[in-house]
Amino acid sequence: MDLWILLGDIVVLLAASLLLGGLLSRLGQSPLVGYLIAGMMLGGPGSLQIVRSAGEIEAIAELGVALLLFSLGLEFSLERLKKLGVRPLIGGVVQVVLTVAIGAAGAFLFGLKPTESIAFGAMISLSSTAVVLRMLMERAELEMPHGRNSLAVLLTQDMAVVPLAILMALLAGGGTASDVAWGVGRLLLMAAALVIGLFLLNKIAVMVLGTLTLHRNRELTVIFAVVTGLGSAWAAHMAGLSPALGAFVAGMLLGSSVFATQVRADVSSLRVVLLTLFFGAAGMVADPIWILQNWHVVAGVTLVLTVGKLAVIWAVFQALGHSTRVASATGLCLAQIGEFAFVLGSIGVTSGVVTSETYALIVSVTIVSFFLSAALVPLSPRFGNRIASLLGGKFEPGEDKPTADDGPDVVIIGFGPAGQITAESFVERNCHVTVIDLNREGVRRAELLGFRGAVGDATQDDVLEHAHVAHAKAVVITVPHHHTAVLILEQVRQLAPHAHVIARSRYQMHTNDYIAAGAHAVIGDEEQVGESLANHLRQWLDANEEGGRVGPNSDLS
Repeated sequence: MDLWILLGDIVVLLAASLLLGGLLSRLGQSPLVGYLIAGMMLGGPGSLQIVRSAGEIEAIAELGVALLLFSLGLEFSLERLKKLGVRPLIGGVVQVVLTVAIGAAGAFLFGLKPTESIAFGAMISLSSTAVVLRMLMERAELEMPHGRNSLAVLLTQDMAVVPLAILMALLAGGGTASDVAWGVGRLLLMAAALVIGLFLLNKIAVMVLGTLTLHRNRELTVIFAVVTGLGSAWAAHMAGLSPALGAFVAGMLLGSSVFATQVRADVSSLRVVLLTLFFGAAGMVADPIWILQNWHVVAGVTLVLTVGKLAVIWAVFQALGHSTRVASATGLCLAQIGEFAFVLGSIGVTSGVVTSETYALIVSVTIVSFFLSAALVPLSPRFGNRIASLLGGKFEPGEDKPTADDGPDVVIIGFGPAGQITAESFVERNCHVTVIDLNREGVRRAELLGFRGAVGDATQDDVLEHAHVAHAKAVVITVPHHHTAVLILEQVRQLAPHAHVIARSRYQMHTNDYIAAGAHAVIGDEEQVGESLANHLRQWLDANEEGGRVGPNSDLS
Protein backbone atom coordinates (compact mmCIF):
# COMPACT_ATOMS: atom_id res chain seq x y z
CA MET A 1 0.00 0.00 0.00
CA ASP A 2 1.38 3.38 -1.06
CA LEU A 3 2.04 5.67 1.90
CA TRP A 4 0.16 8.61 0.42
CA ILE A 5 -2.89 6.49 -0.36
CA LEU A 6 -2.92 5.28 3.24
CA LEU A 7 -2.49 8.84 4.52
CA GLY A 8 -5.33 10.05 2.31
CA ASP A 9 -7.63 7.28 3.59
CA ILE A 10 -6.79 8.16 7.19
CA VAL A 11 -7.54 11.85 6.59
CA VAL A 12 -10.85 11.02 4.88
CA LEU A 13 -11.88 8.67 7.71
CA LEU A 14 -10.95 11.20 10.40
CA ALA A 15 -12.77 13.99 8.56
CA ALA A 16 -15.92 11.88 8.22
CA SER A 17 -15.64 10.90 11.89
CA LEU A 18 -15.34 14.58 12.81
CA LEU A 19 -18.47 15.53 10.87
CA LEU A 20 -20.64 12.61 11.94
CA GLY A 21 -19.30 12.58 15.50
CA GLY A 22 -20.09 16.30 15.80
CA LEU A 23 -23.56 15.80 14.32
CA LEU A 24 -24.40 12.93 16.70
CA SER A 25 -23.03 14.93 19.61
CA ARG A 26 -25.33 17.83 18.74
CA LEU A 27 -28.24 15.37 18.71
CA GLY A 28 -27.37 14.27 22.23
CA GLN A 29 -25.73 10.98 21.23
CA SER A 30 -22.19 9.72 21.81
CA PRO A 31 -19.76 10.79 19.05
CA LEU A 32 -18.57 7.17 19.09
CA VAL A 33 -21.72 6.27 17.13
CA GLY A 34 -20.70 8.78 14.46
CA TYR A 35 -17.24 7.22 14.17
CA LEU A 36 -18.79 3.78 13.62
CA ILE A 37 -21.20 5.10 10.98
CA ALA A 38 -18.32 6.86 9.21
CA GLY A 39 -16.44 3.56 8.95
CA MET A 40 -19.52 1.67 7.74
CA MET A 41 -20.18 4.25 5.03
CA LEU A 42 -16.63 4.69 3.71
CA GLY A 43 -14.98 1.26 3.75
CA GLY A 44 -15.56 -2.46 3.96
CA PRO A 45 -18.14 -4.62 2.19
CA GLY A 46 -21.41 -3.01 1.17
CA SER A 47 -20.10 0.55 1.60
CA LEU A 48 -19.17 3.41 -0.72
CA GLN A 49 -15.64 1.93 -0.93
CA ILE A 50 -14.02 5.34 -0.61
CA VAL A 51 -11.48 4.09 1.93
CA ARG A 52 -9.56 1.08 0.64
CA SER A 53 -6.87 0.76 3.31
CA ALA A 54 -9.14 -0.89 5.87
CA GLY A 55 -6.61 -3.52 6.92
CA GLU A 56 -3.75 -1.08 7.37
CA ILE A 57 -5.94 1.40 9.27
CA GLU A 58 -7.21 -1.37 11.54
CA ALA A 59 -3.65 -2.39 12.39
CA ILE A 60 -2.74 1.21 13.25
CA ALA A 61 -5.97 1.77 15.15
CA GLU A 62 -5.32 -1.11 17.55
CA LEU A 63 -2.65 1.10 19.10
CA GLY A 64 -5.44 3.41 20.26
CA VAL A 65 -6.74 0.75 22.63
CA ALA A 66 -3.18 0.17 23.86
CA LEU A 67 -2.72 3.89 24.61
CA LEU A 68 -6.10 3.98 26.36
CA LEU A 69 -4.93 1.20 28.70
CA PHE A 70 -1.53 2.90 29.05
CA SER A 71 -3.20 6.13 30.19
CA LEU A 72 -5.38 4.16 32.54
CA GLY A 73 -2.34 2.37 33.95
CA LEU A 74 -0.78 5.74 34.78
CA GLU A 75 -3.74 6.31 37.11
CA PHE A 76 -3.30 2.92 38.79
CA SER A 77 -0.11 2.39 40.71
CA LEU A 78 0.39 -1.04 42.27
CA GLU A 79 -1.12 0.29 45.50
CA ARG A 80 -4.28 1.48 43.75
CA LEU A 81 -4.57 -1.76 41.79
CA LYS A 82 -4.58 -3.68 45.07
CA LYS A 83 -7.51 -1.55 46.18
CA LEU A 84 -9.61 -3.04 43.37
CA GLY A 85 -9.69 -6.19 45.47
CA VAL A 86 -9.59 -9.85 44.56
CA ARG A 87 -13.34 -10.30 44.16
CA PRO A 88 -13.77 -8.30 40.93
CA LEU A 89 -10.82 -10.14 39.34
CA ILE A 90 -12.32 -13.49 40.36
CA GLY A 91 -15.63 -12.24 38.98
CA GLY A 92 -13.94 -11.59 35.63
CA VAL A 93 -12.58 -15.14 35.44
CA VAL A 94 -15.92 -16.69 36.37
CA GLN A 95 -17.75 -14.46 33.89
CA VAL A 96 -15.53 -15.52 30.99
CA VAL A 97 -15.85 -19.23 31.80
CA LEU A 98 -19.63 -19.07 32.31
CA THR A 99 -20.22 -17.01 29.16
CA VAL A 100 -18.16 -19.40 27.04
CA ALA A 101 -20.07 -22.39 28.45
CA ILE A 102 -23.56 -20.87 28.16
CA GLY A 103 -22.84 -19.37 24.73
CA ALA A 104 -21.52 -22.70 23.45
CA ALA A 105 -24.57 -24.57 24.76
CA GLY A 106 -26.94 -22.08 23.17
CA ALA A 107 -25.16 -22.18 19.81
CA PHE A 108 -25.18 -25.99 19.86
CA LEU A 109 -28.94 -26.01 20.47
CA PHE A 110 -29.37 -23.80 17.40
CA GLY A 111 -27.57 -26.30 15.18
CA LEU A 112 -23.90 -25.29 15.20
CA LYS A 113 -21.26 -28.03 15.35
CA PRO A 114 -19.67 -28.64 18.78
CA THR A 115 -16.32 -27.06 17.86
CA GLU A 116 -17.98 -24.04 16.25
CA SER A 117 -20.29 -23.70 19.24
CA ILE A 118 -17.31 -23.47 21.61
CA ALA A 119 -15.67 -20.92 19.29
CA PHE A 120 -18.92 -18.92 19.31
CA GLY A 121 -18.93 -18.91 23.11
CA ALA A 122 -15.32 -17.73 23.18
CA MET A 123 -16.03 -14.85 20.77
CA ILE A 124 -18.99 -13.49 22.75
CA SER A 125 -17.36 -13.85 26.18
CA LEU A 126 -15.29 -10.67 25.95
CA SER A 127 -16.61 -7.12 26.36
CA SER A 128 -15.29 -3.94 24.74
CA THR A 129 -12.37 -2.34 26.58
CA ALA A 130 -12.30 0.58 24.14
CA VAL A 131 -16.01 1.42 24.45
CA VAL A 132 -16.55 0.90 28.18
CA LEU A 133 -13.38 2.45 29.59
CA ARG A 134 -13.55 5.42 27.26
CA MET A 135 -17.10 6.23 28.33
CA LEU A 136 -16.50 5.60 32.03
CA MET A 137 -13.43 7.87 31.94
CA GLU A 138 -15.37 10.61 30.14
CA ARG A 139 -18.17 10.41 32.72
CA ALA A 140 -15.78 10.25 35.71
CA GLU A 141 -17.38 6.97 36.83
CA LEU A 142 -14.25 4.82 36.79
CA GLU A 143 -13.82 5.20 40.57
CA MET A 144 -17.44 4.33 41.31
CA PRO A 145 -18.13 0.71 42.37
CA HIS A 146 -19.55 -0.38 39.01
CA GLY A 147 -16.64 1.37 37.26
CA ARG A 148 -14.07 -0.45 39.38
CA ASN A 149 -15.78 -3.77 38.77
CA SER A 150 -15.89 -3.10 35.03
CA LEU A 151 -12.19 -2.25 34.99
CA ALA A 152 -11.26 -5.45 36.84
CA VAL A 153 -13.37 -7.62 34.51
CA LEU A 154 -11.98 -5.95 31.38
CA LEU A 155 -8.39 -6.47 32.58
CA THR A 156 -9.19 -10.13 33.22
CA GLN A 157 -10.73 -10.45 29.78
CA ASP A 158 -7.65 -8.90 28.18
CA MET A 159 -5.54 -11.53 29.93
CA ALA A 160 -7.91 -14.21 28.63
CA VAL A 161 -7.44 -13.26 24.97
CA VAL A 162 -4.31 -15.38 24.48
CA PRO A 163 -5.71 -18.54 26.17
CA LEU A 164 -8.87 -18.19 24.08
CA ALA A 165 -6.75 -17.82 20.94
CA ILE A 166 -4.94 -21.05 21.90
CA LEU A 167 -8.36 -22.66 22.41
CA MET A 168 -9.36 -21.66 18.87
CA ALA A 169 -6.23 -23.35 17.50
CA LEU A 170 -7.00 -26.51 19.52
CA LEU A 171 -10.54 -26.61 18.15
CA ALA A 172 -9.01 -26.75 14.68
CA GLY A 173 -7.05 -29.83 15.70
CA GLY A 174 -3.80 -27.91 15.73
CA GLY A 175 -2.33 -29.18 18.98
CA THR A 176 -2.02 -32.00 21.50
CA ALA A 177 -2.07 -31.90 25.30
CA SER A 178 1.68 -31.36 25.37
CA ASP A 179 1.29 -28.48 22.92
CA VAL A 180 -1.27 -26.91 25.24
CA ALA A 181 1.03 -27.30 28.26
CA TRP A 182 3.92 -25.78 26.34
CA GLY A 183 1.74 -22.90 25.13
CA VAL A 184 0.52 -22.08 28.64
CA GLY A 185 4.02 -22.38 30.14
CA ARG A 186 5.50 -20.18 27.42
CA LEU A 187 2.72 -17.65 28.00
CA LEU A 188 3.49 -17.42 31.74
CA LEU A 189 7.25 -17.15 31.15
CA MET A 190 6.85 -14.43 28.55
CA ALA A 191 4.44 -12.53 30.79
CA ALA A 192 6.90 -12.65 33.70
CA ALA A 193 9.78 -11.58 31.46
CA LEU A 194 7.71 -8.71 30.06
CA VAL A 195 6.78 -7.38 33.52
CA ILE A 196 10.40 -7.58 34.75
CA GLY A 197 11.71 -5.95 31.57
CA LEU A 198 9.19 -3.10 31.69
CA PHE A 199 9.92 -2.56 35.37
CA LEU A 200 13.67 -2.21 34.77
CA LEU A 201 13.23 0.01 31.71
CA ASN A 202 10.83 2.31 33.56
CA LYS A 203 13.25 2.64 36.47
CA ILE A 204 16.09 3.57 34.10
CA ALA A 205 13.93 6.00 32.14
CA VAL A 206 12.67 7.76 35.28
CA MET A 207 16.24 8.11 36.55
CA VAL A 208 17.27 9.71 33.26
CA LEU A 209 14.26 12.05 33.24
CA GLY A 210 15.02 13.02 36.83
CA THR A 211 18.13 14.83 35.60
CA LEU A 212 16.08 16.98 33.21
CA THR A 213 14.08 20.16 33.77
CA LEU A 214 10.82 19.77 31.89
CA HIS A 215 10.28 23.43 31.03
CA ARG A 216 13.59 23.33 29.12
CA ASN A 217 13.17 19.84 27.62
CA ARG A 218 9.42 19.49 26.96
CA GLU A 219 9.92 17.66 23.67
CA LEU A 220 11.86 14.91 25.47
CA THR A 221 8.92 14.04 27.72
CA VAL A 222 6.61 13.90 24.70
CA ILE A 223 9.00 11.45 23.02
CA PHE A 224 9.32 9.48 26.25
CA ALA A 225 5.52 9.21 26.56
CA VAL A 226 5.06 7.93 23.01
CA VAL A 227 8.01 5.52 23.19
CA THR A 228 6.83 4.09 26.51
CA GLY A 229 3.17 3.76 25.51
CA LEU A 230 3.67 2.32 22.04
CA GLY A 231 6.87 0.45 22.93
CA SER A 232 5.19 -1.49 25.72
CA ALA A 233 2.36 -2.48 23.36
CA TRP A 234 4.92 -3.67 20.78
CA ALA A 235 6.85 -5.62 23.43
CA ALA A 236 3.68 -7.37 24.62
CA HIS A 237 2.73 -8.26 21.04
CA MET A 238 6.18 -9.71 20.37
CA ALA A 239 5.84 -11.76 23.58
CA GLY A 240 2.56 -13.21 22.33
CA LEU A 241 0.45 -11.24 24.81
CA SER A 242 -2.30 -8.66 24.49
CA PRO A 243 -0.72 -5.31 23.45
CA ALA A 244 -3.32 -3.46 25.50
CA LEU A 245 -2.46 -5.46 28.62
CA GLY A 246 1.27 -4.82 28.12
CA ALA A 247 0.61 -1.11 27.79
CA PHE A 248 -1.46 -1.15 30.98
CA VAL A 249 1.35 -2.83 32.92
CA ALA A 250 3.88 -0.26 31.67
CA GLY A 251 1.57 2.61 32.59
CA MET A 252 0.93 1.13 36.02
CA LEU A 253 4.66 0.78 36.72
CA LEU A 254 5.24 4.37 35.59
CA GLY A 255 2.18 5.56 37.53
CA SER A 256 4.12 5.62 40.81
CA SER A 257 6.58 8.21 39.48
CA VAL A 258 6.14 11.99 39.60
CA PHE A 259 6.23 12.08 35.80
CA ALA A 260 2.97 10.12 35.42
CA THR A 261 0.87 13.30 35.26
CA GLN A 262 2.79 14.86 32.37
CA VAL A 263 3.25 11.60 30.46
CA ARG A 264 -0.50 11.01 30.54
CA ALA A 265 -1.12 14.50 29.17
CA ASP A 266 1.52 14.15 26.44
CA VAL A 267 0.05 10.91 25.10
CA SER A 268 -3.59 12.03 25.25
CA SER A 269 -3.80 13.71 21.82
CA LEU A 270 -2.31 10.71 20.01
CA ARG A 271 -4.62 8.42 21.98
CA VAL A 272 -7.71 10.36 20.86
CA VAL A 273 -6.71 10.18 17.19
CA LEU A 274 -5.92 6.46 17.28
CA LEU A 275 -9.10 5.61 19.19
CA THR A 276 -11.14 7.51 16.62
CA LEU A 277 -9.43 5.47 13.91
CA PHE A 278 -10.16 2.32 15.90
CA PHE A 279 -13.91 2.92 15.95
CA GLY A 280 -13.87 3.94 12.31
CA ALA A 281 -11.98 0.74 11.44
CA ALA A 282 -14.44 -1.28 13.52
CA GLY A 283 -17.28 0.17 11.48
CA MET A 284 -15.51 -0.84 8.25
CA VAL A 285 -15.59 -4.50 9.29
CA ALA A 286 -19.38 -4.59 9.11
CA ASP A 287 -21.41 -5.09 5.94
CA PRO A 288 -24.44 -2.78 6.20
CA ILE A 289 -26.20 -4.53 3.30
CA TRP A 290 -25.84 -7.93 5.02
CA ILE A 291 -27.11 -6.42 8.28
CA LEU A 292 -30.18 -4.96 6.54
CA GLN A 293 -30.91 -8.24 4.75
CA ASN A 294 -30.66 -10.20 8.00
CA TRP A 295 -31.83 -7.51 10.38
CA HIS A 296 -34.27 -9.79 12.24
CA VAL A 297 -31.52 -12.35 12.97
CA VAL A 298 -29.02 -9.66 13.98
CA ALA A 299 -31.57 -7.90 16.20
CA GLY A 300 -32.67 -11.13 17.86
CA VAL A 301 -29.14 -12.38 18.54
CA THR A 302 -28.04 -8.94 19.80
CA LEU A 303 -30.97 -8.80 22.21
CA VAL A 304 -30.39 -12.33 23.52
CA LEU A 305 -26.63 -11.83 23.97
CA THR A 306 -27.02 -8.41 25.62
CA VAL A 307 -29.60 -9.65 28.12
CA GLY A 308 -27.68 -12.92 28.60
CA LYS A 309 -24.34 -11.26 29.38
CA LEU A 310 -26.04 -8.75 31.66
CA ALA A 311 -27.69 -11.61 33.57
CA VAL A 312 -24.44 -13.60 33.87
CA ILE A 313 -22.43 -10.63 35.17
CA TRP A 314 -25.23 -9.62 37.52
CA ALA A 315 -25.42 -13.15 38.95
CA VAL A 316 -21.61 -13.40 39.33
CA PHE A 317 -21.29 -10.14 41.26
CA GLN A 318 -24.37 -10.86 43.35
CA ALA A 319 -22.76 -14.17 44.34
CA LEU A 320 -19.56 -12.29 45.24
CA GLY A 321 -21.46 -10.15 47.73
CA HIS A 322 -22.09 -6.95 45.77
CA SER A 323 -25.41 -5.16 46.05
CA THR A 324 -28.11 -5.54 43.42
CA ARG A 325 -27.53 -1.97 42.33
CA VAL A 326 -23.78 -2.35 41.75
CA ALA A 327 -24.12 -5.81 40.15
CA SER A 328 -26.82 -4.57 37.75
CA ALA A 329 -24.89 -1.43 36.77
CA THR A 330 -21.74 -3.51 36.16
CA GLY A 331 -23.72 -5.96 34.03
CA LEU A 332 -25.15 -3.21 31.82
CA CYS A 333 -21.69 -1.69 31.30
CA LEU A 334 -20.24 -5.02 30.11
CA ALA A 335 -23.24 -6.44 28.22
CA GLN A 336 -21.80 -5.80 24.75
CA ILE A 337 -19.53 -7.97 22.58
CA GLY A 338 -15.96 -6.68 22.45
CA GLU A 339 -13.50 -5.85 19.69
CA PHE A 340 -11.49 -9.01 20.36
CA ALA A 341 -14.38 -10.95 18.81
CA PHE A 342 -12.92 -9.76 15.47
CA VAL A 343 -9.52 -11.22 16.38
CA LEU A 344 -10.83 -14.56 17.62
CA GLY A 345 -13.30 -14.79 14.74
CA SER A 346 -10.54 -14.17 12.21
CA ILE A 347 -8.49 -16.99 13.75
CA GLY A 348 -11.54 -19.24 13.67
CA VAL A 349 -12.32 -18.51 10.00
CA THR A 350 -8.69 -19.01 8.95
CA SER A 351 -8.47 -22.34 10.79
CA GLY A 352 -11.83 -23.51 9.44
CA VAL A 353 -13.54 -23.74 12.83
CA VAL A 354 -15.94 -20.83 12.18
CA THR A 355 -17.98 -20.52 9.00
CA SER A 356 -18.14 -17.25 7.12
CA GLU A 357 -21.86 -16.93 7.96
CA THR A 358 -21.21 -17.25 11.70
CA TYR A 359 -18.36 -14.77 11.51
CA ALA A 360 -20.54 -12.27 9.60
CA LEU A 361 -23.21 -12.63 12.28
CA ILE A 362 -20.73 -12.09 15.14
CA VAL A 363 -19.24 -9.03 13.41
CA SER A 364 -22.69 -7.54 12.81
CA VAL A 365 -23.86 -8.20 16.36
CA THR A 366 -20.64 -6.68 17.74
CA ILE A 367 -21.10 -3.50 15.72
CA VAL A 368 -24.75 -3.19 16.76
CA SER A 369 -23.81 -3.78 20.39
CA PHE A 370 -21.26 -0.95 20.09
CA PHE A 371 -24.12 1.33 19.06
CA LEU A 372 -26.23 0.12 21.97
CA SER A 373 -23.39 0.55 24.46
CA ALA A 374 -23.06 4.22 23.56
CA ALA A 375 -26.58 4.63 24.97
CA LEU A 376 -26.58 1.96 27.70
CA VAL A 377 -23.30 2.63 29.55
CA PRO A 378 -24.33 6.19 30.58
CA LEU A 379 -27.59 4.73 31.92
CA SER A 380 -25.91 2.10 34.09
CA PRO A 381 -26.16 3.95 37.48
CA ARG A 382 -29.86 4.71 36.98
CA PHE A 383 -30.46 1.19 35.69
CA GLY A 384 -28.85 -0.21 38.84
CA ASN A 385 -31.09 1.97 41.02
CA ARG A 386 -34.18 0.86 39.10
CA ILE A 387 -33.40 -2.85 39.31
CA ALA A 388 -32.55 -2.53 43.01
CA SER A 389 -35.90 -0.86 43.71
CA LEU A 390 -37.83 -3.49 41.70
CA LEU A 391 -36.09 -6.39 43.43
CA GLY A 392 -36.21 -4.78 46.83
CA GLY A 393 -32.45 -4.48 47.12
CA LYS A 394 -31.03 -2.26 49.82
CA PHE A 395 -29.25 0.92 48.81
CA GLU A 396 -25.98 1.18 50.68
CA PRO A 397 -24.93 4.73 51.59
CA GLY A 398 -22.05 5.91 49.46
CA GLU A 399 -22.65 3.41 46.65
CA ASP A 400 -23.15 6.23 44.17
CA LYS A 401 -19.97 8.01 45.22
CA PRO A 402 -16.41 7.50 44.01
CA THR A 403 -14.53 5.07 46.23
CA ALA A 404 -11.15 6.80 45.88
CA ASP A 405 -10.12 9.68 48.11
CA ASP A 406 -11.79 12.98 47.36
CA GLY A 407 -8.58 14.58 46.18
CA PRO A 408 -6.53 17.47 47.58
CA ASP A 409 -7.78 20.29 49.77
CA VAL A 410 -5.32 22.74 48.23
CA VAL A 411 -3.45 22.71 44.91
CA ILE A 412 -0.37 24.92 44.52
CA ILE A 413 0.70 25.45 40.91
CA GLY A 414 4.33 26.53 40.71
CA PHE A 415 6.70 25.79 43.58
CA GLY A 416 9.36 28.44 43.30
CA PRO A 417 10.07 30.83 46.19
CA ALA A 418 6.52 32.24 46.14
CA GLY A 419 4.95 28.78 46.17
CA GLN A 420 7.23 27.56 48.93
CA ILE A 421 6.43 30.55 51.15
CA THR A 422 2.72 29.96 50.52
CA ALA A 423 3.08 26.29 51.45
CA GLU A 424 4.65 27.03 54.84
CA SER A 425 1.23 27.70 56.37
CA PHE A 426 0.04 24.19 55.45
CA VAL A 427 2.94 22.19 56.88
CA GLU A 428 1.48 21.96 60.38
CA ARG A 429 -2.14 21.74 59.23
CA ASN A 430 -4.03 18.54 58.50
CA CYS A 431 -4.52 19.44 54.84
CA HIS A 432 -4.03 17.38 51.69
CA VAL A 433 -1.85 19.54 49.44
CA THR A 434 -0.86 18.75 45.85
CA VAL A 435 1.94 20.66 44.14
CA ILE A 436 2.26 20.89 40.34
CA ASP A 437 5.53 22.16 38.90
CA LEU A 438 7.56 21.64 35.74
CA ASN A 439 10.76 21.54 37.77
CA ARG A 440 11.57 18.15 39.28
CA GLU A 441 13.51 19.85 42.09
CA GLY A 442 10.46 21.87 43.12
CA VAL A 443 8.35 18.72 43.30
CA ARG A 444 11.04 17.00 45.37
CA ARG A 445 10.95 19.87 47.89
CA ALA A 446 7.17 19.60 48.08
CA GLU A 447 7.39 15.88 48.83
CA LEU A 448 9.94 16.54 51.59
CA LEU A 449 7.31 18.76 53.23
CA GLY A 450 4.82 15.88 53.10
CA PHE A 451 2.84 17.14 50.10
CA ARG A 452 1.85 15.18 47.02
CA GLY A 453 3.93 16.27 44.02
CA ALA A 454 3.38 15.99 40.28
CA VAL A 455 5.73 17.08 37.49
CA GLY A 456 3.56 18.59 34.79
CA ASP A 457 2.54 21.50 32.60
CA ALA A 458 -0.57 22.94 34.28
CA THR A 459 -1.70 24.62 31.05
CA GLN A 460 -2.84 21.16 29.89
CA ASP A 461 -6.22 20.16 31.29
CA ASP A 462 -5.14 16.49 31.45
CA VAL A 463 -2.47 17.47 33.99
CA LEU A 464 -5.03 19.29 36.14
CA GLU A 465 -7.49 16.38 35.89
CA HIS A 466 -4.81 13.87 36.84
CA ALA A 467 -4.00 16.01 39.92
CA HIS A 468 -7.73 15.97 40.87
CA VAL A 469 -8.02 19.76 40.77
CA ALA A 470 -11.79 19.33 40.40
CA HIS A 471 -11.96 18.22 44.05
CA ALA A 472 -9.78 21.02 45.45
CA LYS A 473 -11.23 23.58 47.84
CA ALA A 474 -8.56 26.18 47.01
CA VAL A 475 -6.06 26.63 44.17
CA VAL A 476 -3.00 28.89 44.37
CA ILE A 477 -1.33 29.91 41.08
CA THR A 478 2.19 31.28 41.59
CA VAL A 479 3.41 31.04 37.98
CA PRO A 480 5.13 34.38 37.17
CA HIS A 481 4.44 34.47 33.43
CA HIS A 482 1.24 36.45 32.82
CA HIS A 483 -0.24 34.64 29.80
CA THR A 484 0.62 31.20 31.19
CA ALA A 485 -0.97 32.01 34.54
CA VAL A 486 -4.18 33.30 32.91
CA LEU A 487 -4.43 30.15 30.77
CA ILE A 488 -4.02 27.97 33.87
CA LEU A 489 -6.58 30.06 35.71
CA GLU A 490 -9.15 29.60 32.94
CA GLN A 491 -8.59 25.83 32.95
CA VAL A 492 -8.95 25.70 36.73
CA ARG A 493 -12.21 27.64 36.68
CA GLN A 494 -13.67 25.17 34.17
CA LEU A 495 -12.62 22.08 36.14
CA ALA A 496 -13.26 23.46 39.64
CA PRO A 497 -15.83 26.29 39.50
CA HIS A 498 -16.40 25.98 43.26
CA ALA A 499 -12.72 26.36 44.26
CA HIS A 500 -11.32 29.54 45.82
CA VAL A 501 -8.56 30.67 43.43
CA ILE A 502 -5.66 32.91 44.41
CA ALA A 503 -3.32 34.16 41.68
CA ARG A 504 0.05 35.84 41.77
CA SER A 505 0.65 38.84 39.47
CA ARG A 506 4.11 40.21 38.84
CA TYR A 507 2.77 43.56 37.64
CA GLN A 508 -0.19 45.57 38.84
CA MET A 509 -1.30 46.27 35.27
CA HIS A 510 -2.32 42.59 34.89
CA THR A 511 -4.53 42.43 37.99
CA ASN A 512 -7.77 43.02 36.08
CA ASP A 513 -6.92 40.18 33.66
CA TYR A 514 -6.74 37.73 36.55
CA ILE A 515 -9.99 39.02 38.05
CA ALA A 516 -11.73 38.73 34.67
CA ALA A 517 -10.46 35.16 34.31
CA GLY A 518 -12.08 34.21 37.63
CA ALA A 519 -9.53 34.75 40.39
CA HIS A 520 -11.04 35.52 43.79
CA ALA A 521 -7.88 37.24 45.00
CA VAL A 522 -4.80 38.59 43.24
CA ILE A 523 -1.56 39.16 45.10
CA GLY A 524 0.75 41.51 43.22
CA ASP A 525 4.53 41.35 43.39
CA GLU A 526 4.81 45.14 43.05
CA GLU A 527 2.46 45.77 45.99
CA GLN A 528 4.25 43.18 48.12
CA VAL A 529 7.65 44.65 47.29
CA GLY A 530 6.39 48.17 47.98
CA GLU A 531 4.90 47.13 51.33
CA SER A 532 8.10 45.32 52.30
CA LEU A 533 10.20 48.36 51.41
CA ALA A 534 7.85 50.66 53.29
CA ASN A 535 7.82 48.41 56.37
CA HIS A 536 11.59 48.18 56.41
CA LEU A 537 12.01 51.95 56.00
CA ARG A 538 9.37 52.63 58.69
CA GLN A 539 11.23 50.37 61.12
CA TRP A 540 14.52 52.07 60.31
CA LEU A 541 13.03 55.51 60.81
CA ASP A 542 11.42 54.53 64.12
CA ALA A 543 14.74 53.10 65.37
CA ASN A 544 16.73 56.19 64.36
CA GLU A 545 14.20 58.69 65.68
CA GLU A 546 14.45 57.06 69.08
CA GLY A 547 18.23 57.68 68.96
CA GLY A 548 17.73 61.33 68.05
CA ARG A 549 19.62 60.98 64.79
CA VAL A 550 16.74 61.76 62.45
CA GLY A 551 15.21 65.20 62.22
CA PRO A 552 13.83 67.67 59.71
CA ASN A 553 17.29 68.68 58.55
CA SER A 554 18.97 65.30 58.92
CA ASP A 555 20.85 63.69 56.10
CA LEU A 556 19.29 60.23 55.58
CA SER A 557 22.06 59.11 53.34
